[in-house]
Amino acid sequence: MLKGKIAVVTGGTRGIGRAIVEKYLKNHAAVVLCGSRQETADKAVAEIKAAHPGWSVEGIAPDLRDYESIRAAFQGVAERHGRIDILVNNAGMSSSEPLASYTPELFHKVMALNVDAVFYCIRAVYDIMAAQGDGCIINTSSMVSKYGQPSGVAYPTSKFAVNGMTLSLARELGPKGIRVNAVAPGITNTDMMQAVPKEVIEPLIGQIPLRRIGEPEDIANAFLYLASPAASYITGQVIHVDGQARA
Repeated sequence: MLKGKIAVVTGGTRGIGRAIVEKYLKNHAAVVLCGSRQETADKAVAEIKAAHPGWSVEGIAPDLRDYESIRAAFQGVAERHGRIDILVNNAGMSSSEPLASYTPELFHKVMALNVDAVFYCIRAVYDIMAAQGDGCIINTSSMVSKYGQPSGVAYPTSKFAVNGMTLSLARELGPKGIRVNAVAPGITNTDMMQAVPKEVIEPLIGQIPLRRIGEPEDIANAFLYLASPAASYITGQVIHVDGQARA
């Protein structure tokens, strides 16, 4: 579905991001995954290549809180590969502190990675995609952007901002041939979720009509569809992949 495409995936070393990377590679894209540190990115690349030597994958580690670092890294990708067809903004962080103990420093830290970095990456890839006359940008939102959560206010706030950025830039960049969408995962079986006690998980599953939490591949499938030619007329959408949780 993605043969010949060049994709950049931030937060691509583990969890949902890693599933997206492998899904794109399986569908014949060349993927540049971004890690928080170069050694983390290199480790993920080595693991993928050990299992699939023929896949075209490399790792970079720009500072996502520094626009110039991102711009230089993306220009390097474009110079090596000739273009960037797909940008996935998946890197992010969460927090669950109640408001009484939520510091301004923590709020700004979450917003810097979940909102500022998304803008920086889109701005850095824009000139490349605009020159090409086409491109696909997919942002990771969350079901809490719609429903909120009982504590940890910065995370749903940041994802609501991602939704607004997605819809606005879809309108602005559409005439340039650039599609902008978002995927809003629900409760997903990542490393973080595996550490949650069973007695906490089971009531959550009971609230989901499909009676299970999502798997990373469920989320990656949505990212694959939105990046593929099958979604060539879809832009400005926030697709919820959550089993209709908390609706």
